[in-house]
Amino acid sequence: MLFIIRMFLLGLHFLLAGVLGVLVGLCRPFNPDNSRICARLYGLPATWLMRLEIKAEVGPLFDQPPGCVIIANHQSNYDLFVLGHVVPRRTVCIGKKSLKWVPLFGQLFWLGGNVLVDRGNAYQARRAMQTTTRTLSEDDTSIWVFPEGTRNAGEHLITFKKGAFHMAVEAGVPIVPVCVSRYASRLKLNGWRRSKVIIRSLAPIATSGLTQQDVPALAEQCRLQMQHCIDRMEGELAQA
Repeated sequence: MLFIIRMFLLGLHFLLAGVLGVLVGLCRPFNPDNSRICARLYGLPATWLMRLEIKAEVGPLFDQPPGCVIIANHQSNYDLFVLGHVVPRRTVCIGKKSLKWVPLFGQLFWLGGNVLVDRGNAYQARRAMQTTTRTLSEDDTSIWVFPEGTRNAGEHLITFKKGAFHMAVEAGVPIVPVCVSRYASRLKLNGWRRSKVIIRSLAPIATSGLTQQDVPALAEQCRLQMQHCIDRMEGELAQA
């Protein structure tokens, strides 16, 4: 019964936050800071409803000026709510083109200046990536990417796709890893007990001087650092 009530309230919240987000987007269309505002609209009430206690340790992320590539692990659709707490200013995201058909959220995503990519069309995907690279280097805007490319609630990060790293190297901007503890496997929407989630950002990784040949090693370096951080956070939660 509690699960049904909670899902109803989350659905209602999703619609209300979507309406407010679209209004924000219409008032200042394609402003890259819209995503941060909308992320808070979605994230703060939703994690309260889900009984998630967010512990954010993201000093390196907030200290980094706009104009970087932010990479994070992707566990579930609830990441929208969890990571909404820590989206920094002037940050946009790369998403599937099909997102634009999601009522309210799709329009909000588009008006927020986020990048929609048609993964089935190689030419259009390359054009979108070129535009994103210019955004990084010229518009003081950061790009948020989930380099695993799919949801993964397992214990081990899967091999990172290289697109985000190619963008960072080409634009010569740093990469900021953001790690989230494995909350998806512990999420109990049918209970009252509060679950703690740790979000921790790592020190920026410079890409200046690197070439496209360095991308595979760079991607693996980031994956290993994030895996180590997630494992460490899990150990801290187990001892709490």
